Amino acid sequence: MKWTSILAIMLLFWVMSAFLVMPFGIRTHDDDEAEMIPGQVSSAPVNFDAKRIAIRATILSVVLFGLYYANYVNDWLTMDDIDITNYF
Repeated sequence: MKWTSILAIMLLFWVMSAFLVMPFGIRTHDDDEAEMIPGQVSSAPVNFDAKRIAIRATILSVVLFGLYYANYVNDWLTMDDIDITNYF
C-alpha cells in the first residue's frame, strides 16, 4: 500500500473518530447551571475542549486503522466473505 493511501485512509478514520468521540463528556449550560449569554442556545456546550477530542480521536483512529491494515495484510475478511448474493 502506498504511503499516500495510508495517509488518506488514516485521515478518513480520524475524521470519523472525531465525530464519534465528540459528544462524550460534553455538558450543557443547563447541566452545569451556568450563566448564558443573551441569544445563546441552551444546548451549547460549556466545556468544549478541542485538544481532548483530538487526542481521543487520534487514539481511536490509530486503533481502527491498525485493525484495517492488519486485515489488509493478512486477508482476514475479503469481499468474497461478505458477498450477500450467495444468501438469496
